[in-house]
Amino acid sequence: MALRSFNAIALVCVCFVAFFIVVSCRPATFLEDFRVTWADNHIRQLDGGRGIQLVLDQNSGCGFASKRQYLFGKVSMKIKLVPGDSAGTVTAFYMNSDTDTIRDELDFEFLGNRTGQPYTVQTNIYAHGKGDREQRVNLWFDPSADFHTYSISWSHTRIIFAVDEIPIRVYKNNEARGIPYPKQQPMGVYSTLWEADDWATRGGLEKIDWKKAPFYAYYKDFDIEGCPVPGPANCPSNPNNWWEGPAYRSLTPTQARNYRWVRMNHMIYDYCTDKSRYPITPPECIAGI
Repeated sequence: MALRSFNAIALVCVCFVAFFIVVSCRPATFLEDFRVTWADNHIRQLDGGRGIQLVLDQNSGCGFASKRQYLFGKVSMKIKLVPGDSAGTVTAFYMNSDTDTIRDELDFEFLGNRTGQPYTVQTNIYAHGKGDREQRVNLWFDPSADFHTYSISWSHTRIIFAVDEIPIRVYKNNEARGIPYPKQQPMGVYSTLWEADDWATRGGLEKIDWKKAPFYAYYKDFDIEGCPVPGPANCPSNPNNWWEGPAYRSLTPTQARNYRWVRMNHMIYDYCTDKSRYPITPPECIAGI
């Protein structure tokens, strides 16, 4: 059984399935699906818990995590990023297996900017403990002016990072070619707002201006649709899960066109072409999407 959770305006109803009884129908809130992991006085609930505000100041940043882990599916959040002079700040939204040497992780990291410069989103993928697969894209809009949807789709065949349903990164399962792919470990959903001015903006050249603090990021409409772990053991391998269907094993023509547009016009860094770090092109880059 796949689990879907909404922190949105809709009602979430727990209904009778098989031998389970009806529990209730109720409006979903942040704390039903997530917990604060650090600095709970820097996370404020809004609109009755349907949205939250993250706060970064000189005392602390903050973070939260899902109460459950998931194995395959799709997670998305609507986020409004730190406005104005946000240099040195990082707003992160990611999935993580919460393991050490063999961790799996799928990262969105939004790198703050000096006023008037584009916001950069960095993605990274850890598979079987191996990371260092960074790509960076300059967003083509002001992500601090309004909410936009950021999503991670994860199936047996590929991982897709998307912004407003436009793919900005695709990582294909090429295990047949000896390339690691995260598929054994469930991952939780995490987000943080923190100070990283040693690297976040222009490689650390632009430092955070604490006179502009506190810094705020806003979240709403949390959507997790996947196989919870612990949960039904057959869910992760079920080929009938929608994210495993034929329509999701490759990009649609529109998605492929948008993906090429992003890479041609907005990508500013790709580890695949960084010969100073990788004189020999990593094998997953050669395998392509």
